[in-house]
Amino acid sequence: MASSEVASALQAVQSAPASDKQSRYSALLQSIVASGTTANVAANYGAYVEALLEDSLGVVALRPLLTAFVEQYRNIKDIDVKIEVGERVIELLQEKQTGPQFEEQDSSIKDVLADAYEMQEDWRRSAQTLGKITLDSTQKTISADDKARVWIRIVRCYLEDEDPTSALTYLNRVKNIIHSVQDPESKLHFQLSQARISDSQRAFLDASQAYYSLSHETVIEEEERTNSLAAAITCAVLAPAGPLRAKMLAKLYKDERANQTEDFSILEKMFLDRLLTPAEVKAFAAKLQPHHLAKTSDGSTVLDKAVLEHNLLGASKLYNNIGFDQLGDLLGTDPEKAEGYAAKMLEQGRLAGYIDQIDRLIFFEGEGSGERKTGHAERIVGRELRRWDANVQGLAEEVEKVTTMIQSQYPEFYASQMVH
Repeated sequence: MASSEVASALQAVQSAPASDKQSRYSALLQSIVASGTTANVAANYGAYVEALLEDSLGVVALRPLLTAFVEQYRNIKDIDVKIEVGERVIELLQEKQTGPQFEEQDSSIKDVLADAYEMQEDWRRSAQTLGKITLDSTQKTISADDKARVWIRIVRCYLEDEDPTSALTYLNRVKNIIHSVQDPESKLHFQLSQARISDSQRAFLDASQAYYSLSHETVIEEEERTNSLAAAITCAVLAPAGPLRAKMLAKLYKDERANQTEDFSILEKMFLDRLLTPAEVKAFAAKLQPHHLAKTSDGSTVLDKAVLEHNLLGASKLYNNIGFDQLGDLLGTDPEKAEGYAAKMLEQGRLAGYIDQIDRLIFFEGEGSGERKTGHAERIVGRELRRWDANVQGLAEEVEKVTTMIQSQYPEFYASQMVH
C-alpha cells in the first residue's frame, strides 16, 4: 500500500484542473524519487502509475509522463524494488489494455526488468520477460538489428539456464533476419550462440567448426580468440571418431596457435591416432563442463565414448585384425562393449572392416569412408562385381587391340570379313 502522503497527493492531483495535472504529476514523481529510501517505495511507484492510467489524461499528456517514469524507474538502485515495481507496472499496462500507443514505454520497462532478473541470475524469467516485448509494432518500424539484439539476448539467457531447446527457438528467428543485421556485435553473438547450442546438444563437430570460425574474428580480443580455439579443440576431441573428425583435428593441429593451448598434447595424440592413457583422459576431464560428462544410454560419459572410439580407431592403425577379448583389454572395457562400438562404427562408415563373430575377430581395412554401410556380405559382393567388370573391360580392350592389328597387317582379309 502506498504511503499516506503519496495517496493524499495523488487524490489532490486527480481532482486538480486538467491544465495543471501534467506538471503536478511530474512534481509528485520527483517527490517519490526523493523518498526512495522509504519502506513502501515500490507501492508508491505502483500507485503513481495506476493513478496515471486511471486518470482522464489524453495520450498526448500521458505519453511524456510515462516516459519520464521509465527514466526514473531505470535509475532505481535496489534490485528487489526494481523487480517489484517493474512487475506491477507491466501488469497495470496489460490490465488497462493501453494498446500500441505506449508500446515503447512498455518495451523499455520490460528491458530494464530483464536486466534486474539477470543481476539476480534469474535467467529464465529474464528470457520470458524479453520474449513479451513487442517487435512487430504498428507505431514504428523496428529494425533487424533491434530484433536481433533482443532475440540473441533471449538465446543467451536460455543458454545460461541450460535450456538449449528454448534457445534454439529464438536463434532460428535470428537466422531468418541475420542477412539484414548490420551490427557486428550482434553477428558475433549469433555465431557464439550457434556454437554454444551445438555444444550443449552434443553436436560437437558443428560446435568445433563454429568455435574455430570465431577464433579468427579479429574484432574480438586476443584472449577471447584463444578461448574460442580452446573450445574448438575440446569439442573436436569429444566428437565421434571418423573421417569428419579427422579433418577437423587436422585443421586445428595445423593452426600455429594450437600449441599455445592447454589441450594441445591430447589434440596431437588424437591427430596422430595415438592411444590415450587413463591419466591423460582424467586430466582432460577435470576441465570439462557438466554436459560434456553427461551419461549416455549405455552408462558411459560423452568423454568415455569419445576416447573409446578414438582408441578403437587407433587400434585399427596398429592391427590388421584383433580378437574381441584382446580389443576389450586394449580399450579398458569388456569384449561385448568393444564389439558393439566397433560394429556401430563399421555400420556408420567411421571405421573400415568387418566382424567375424564365429571366430570372434575384427578385421580392419584401412580408412573409413564416412558413408553408412549395410553389411560385410554386400561389400564382398560389390568388390567381386567391380573385379568382374574390370576383367570384362580388360578382355574387350585386348580384343580391340587384336582387331586393330589384323586390320593393319591384313587389310584385304579384314575388309572381306566386315562385308559378311
